[in-house]
Amino acid sequence: MLTEKMHGPIKNASPVMTVPTQAGHPALEDVPGWYALYVQVNHEKKVAEQLQKKNIEHFLPLLHTWSKRRDRRVRIHVPLFPGYVFVHTVLDNTVHVEILKIPGSVYIVRSSQGPAPIPDYQVESLRTVLEKADSLTLHPYLTEGDWVEVVRGPFAGCVGILQRLNPKKGTLIISIDVIRQAASVQLAVEDVVRIDGPPVLRR
Repeated sequence: MLTEKMHGPIKNASPVMTVPTQAGHPALEDVPGWYALYVQVNHEKKVAEQLQKKNIEHFLPLLHTWSKRRDRRVRIHVPLFPGYVFVHTVLDNTVHVEILKIPGSVYIVRSSQGPAPIPDYQVESLRTVLEKADSLTLHPYLTEGDWVEVVRGPFAGCVGILQRLNPKKGTLIISIDVIRQAASVQLAVEDVVRIDGPPVLRR
């Protein structure tokens, strides 16, 4: 069982993280979308529990790992991206305030145009690899590389950046742009096809 260490309020926390947005796709408040909620580290699960109680759809990516206890090794689940919980909602003022009232919540990641929406395909691809990958690791966020879509195998439908390792094996990079985080999973190069770029932002 994972024991979470409690912390006091974050001091000097910035209320805004400025990130680039895709031109022509401003953040909208009248349709549901995915957003990144920045929370105090080690409060991710507690915030997720409160979101559940408020009936706000959310996604907390968890990574299976082993605890570092000296007496025995225990399989535990830790946040893949410490400090972040993703929420899917119509982000009007009322919901926004309700989210930020949750103890441990700090702010919704924003761009210059307001809360920064996350493309559906990024969250969907991350969900798929978390459910089906035998191993998943954090990977440096990439801005270059071949955009690919997986067309066969357990990761079919996932979209990301392919990093070649050898003629047969590759690493698929799944990125969450607004928080500049990424994860990677190995797969067969023959299972992917090159695409011109990321899918159009869907809400």
